Amino acid sequence: MLDIQAIRNDFPILTQTVNGKPLVYFDNAATSQKPQVVIDAISNYYGTINANIHRGVHTLSQLATDAYEQSRQKIQTHLNAKHNYEVLFTAGTTHGINLVAHGFAAFVKAGDEVMVSAMEHHSNIVPWQMLCERTGAKLTVIPMNEKGELIIEEFEKLLTEKTKIVAVNHISNSLGTINPIEHIIKKAHEVGAAVLIDGAQAAPHLKIDVQALDCDFYTFSGHKTCGPTGSGVLYGKEEWLEKLPPYQGGGEMIKEVTFEKTTYAGLPHKFEAGTPHIEGGIVLGTAIDYLNSIGLDNIMAYENELLRYGNEKLQEIEGIRFIGTATKKTSVISFNVGEIHPYDIGAIVDKMGIAVRTGHHCTQPVMNFFNVPGTVRASFAFYNTKEEIDALVLAVLKAQRMLG
Repeated sequence: MLDIQAIRNDFPILTQTVNGKPLVYFDNAATSQKPQVVIDAISNYYGTINANIHRGVHTLSQLATDAYEQSRQKIQTHLNAKHNYEVLFTAGTTHGINLVAHGFAAFVKAGDEVMVSAMEHHSNIVPWQMLCERTGAKLTVIPMNEKGELIIEEFEKLLTEKTKIVAVNHISNSLGTINPIEHIIKKAHEVGAAVLIDGAQAAPHLKIDVQALDCDFYTFSGHKTCGPTGSGVLYGKEEWLEKLPPYQGGGEMIKEVTFEKTTYAGLPHKFEAGTPHIEGGIVLGTAIDYLNSIGLDNIMAYENELLRYGNEKLQEIEGIRFIGTATKKTSVISFNVGEIHPYDIGAIVDKMGIAVRTGHHCTQPVMNFFNVPGTVRASFAFYNTKEEIDALVLAVLKAQRMLG
């Protein structure tokens, strides 16, 4: 059993009030809150070892480099990657996806196919559309059903020898659906396609083993895993990272530069041009340590309990419609109430000190599928409580009375 009050004490922001009410933070799918140990690590970096990393002979540079590379090692262990140089530091999930999509222009030609799913975040749609526009490849889409689950039979029919890469999310940010990525990866590999997994929503909730999954790429963001904004990770299999061309040119990613020719550095530096977000990379390791100290299995079990409780309580509201009712879900509840616009509910709920996300959640094709302008999304984390869910229900009921 988790000591939720002790965990809540780790997060200073949770003690404040919003509009005169205790803060209830249910926007964790957008960004997670940060524990004091992460906040302290940011301050400690700038206060004690701030320096540019790699190649520096002076002490601070060596200390910063060691901390940065130790964080890479932590993340390698956390993901069970085979090599530490298969872990690339990025600015976040979007950066990771764009890096791969840009590089795949070298392997995709007119007539080839790139596959995404119907429930992707725009960040896992637009870069692949851009790739298709550059190369003449075709974008194919795995359809979903009314529960918000991918139709795997249709996925298998869509897969052909022309499919060069399949890019799907591990967990949907707007529906909470946990996708059967193990099956998707296996089937894609059978036709020779690579697979990229958008793990932005999965990394805060699930244990991830990239070797067991056998995915070619896995990417996630630091800011959703209790770490700093502007930080993230792209895991890539060594053989793919060796083949992919660099995403950006500049310092750090070179071996030798003349005006006639440039040769590139080895992994991971080939993909880490310029001065990186050093503090972000180091402190992301601190955040991963924090999550592991609680235990991702414990986190998932408790958040599943919150999800069950939230569904039970919210469904008592007359006229509520849940968007996304997959059998396998994580702690995200998207809903609408009658004909009330989700923005209006969100605005009134905010007056009660409760933070939820409203809108299309960067998944406009999902909203079009369900024929809604958007949803109210309550996304729970391991520092939330059932009492906070009760407060949300009362706030939605108040909004319904005012707006219905």
